[in-house]
Amino acid sequence: MALMALNLPAPTAVWQGRVLTLAGLTLLPWMGYLAATLPPAEAAAWTALDALEALCLLTAGTRLVRGEGSLRLPAAGAALLLAADACADLLTSAPGAELAAAAAMAVCAELPLAALCAVLARRSPRPRMRANRGL
Repeated sequence: MALMALNLPAPTAVWQGRVLTLAGLTLLPWMGYLAATLPPAEAAAWTALDALEALCLLTAGTRLVRGEGSLRLPAAGAALLLAADACADLLTSAPGAELAAAAAMAVCAELPLAALCAVLARRSPRPRMRANRGL
């Protein structure tokens, strides 16, 4: 009750926001690793996808920590991009250790984060429509 009176985010929201922010920050060195180890065409595609994921995760995470209500779009974008990344990783991995690593990343990181982002996007209040003052 006191948290609502001070307009502070709930402790759970702060924790979730920190998880999303940490995940977004973790992608930054990962993008450097991909850029250095993959062929140029593949590096460009994977780093672009991861950069979009990081942007969405950082935006949703910081907005959640601050208690801002406008995290619906970045959370939904992160959910979609993370799920697509998990699918692409699994479909493009060679059988064996590479596929096992992709499956572990999908099950332990990408899909749980995508689920959290989808829940947050669904729970987040919709933005208010502004009246058209020009007409």
